[in-house]
Amino acid sequence: MAVKGDETRARIIAAARTLVEAQGCHGTGLNEVLAVAGAPRGSLYHHFPGGKDQLVGEALTAAGREVDTMIDELAGTLPRARDLVPALLDALADRMVAAGYAKGCPVATVALEVASSNEHLRRICAGVYEGWQRRLADALRTEGHESADDLAATVLAVIEGSLVLARAGRSRLPVERARRQVVRLLA
Repeated sequence: MAVKGDETRARIIAAARTLVEAQGCHGTGLNEVLAVAGAPRGSLYHHFPGGKDQLVGEALTAAGREVDTMIDELAGTLPRARDLVPALLDALADRMVAAGYAKGCPVATVALEVASSNEHLRRICAGVYEGWQRRLADALRTEGHESADDLAATVLAVIEGSLVLARAGRSRLPVERARRQVVRLLA
């Protein structure tokens, strides 16, 4: 029975991730999450006694881990930051285009929406961003960049901004432009 419960919980988190990334926290209803997950209402209360904030928090954490894994895998095959960052931009842009621009950064939609109104979710978003920035800084530091932390913050801002612009314009062009500039910046 525990395996079935774990599977249901995972489906609910996956549904929340998809919907929240596309529609935001406020635009995503729990009934919609349950419908997409194919789960009964009781499962929501059982697995997420903290309600919607707990569910969205776990969805954001899972999304953060997805990008952590993406960065780690790219770093394993592309040890130079000047290769890793453009590849990360390409992977995120490919993901966005494949989703018909419904996806961009898996955290940005919620981060922008709740930064001033929900401290719990704001902290989760900030933690995810800090983790990505730390991974990028580590790659830059390994490569000998003196201001790795500042450079990682700049690179992350460029990535995030380009994804927001690309999603809003329904065009990959902002990501392509950002990619070219990141290559120059890290050369």
